[in-house]
Amino acid sequence: MNDGSDSDVSGRNTPKKRLLRGIAIQTAAVAAAVHLLWAWSRLGSPPDARPYFFVAGSALAAAVAVATLRGGEYRRLYALGAGTLGAFLGGFLAWHGGDAAAALAAEPLAVAAVIVEVVGVGAFLGLYRLAPPTSVAVARRREGEPDEKGRNEAEEGAP
Repeated sequence: MNDGSDSDVSGRNTPKKRLLRGIAIQTAAVAAAVHLLWAWSRLGSPPDARPYFFVAGSALAAAVAVATLRGGEYRRLYALGAGTLGAFLGGFLAWHGGDAAAALAAEPLAVAAVIVEVVGVGAFLGLYRLAPPTSVAVARRREGEPDEKGRNEAEEGAP
């Protein structure tokens, strides 16, 4: 486990973290869009509850994407992102069971969603692994340590 003291993982904007964060944000947003696209025309279909779950899951995935973009590095947020995308993936496999391969072949949106979800889960898990424990991140915030953006702006403004 990472205690937050390693110099290679201490900053929020290290190149590896920036790359993983960008991938995670994009995959969460794309997964939300794909699920909304599939669900929107199917809302109101009484025998199928999936569209309603997809709308709720899409809202959660979009919120996670925004929080990942604008928030600090919190392991709990990254776990939520991985769990949300993993729930979409696990739900697909549970719904279709042994016919999952046939369902993928029949639905292009499902192929896009599965690829995006697998990549997104990997990105969120990578961020989780690189982030300091949440207690360290909260302590830094309480101490008033500027984030990387604030630190960079302060350095640029200094003579």
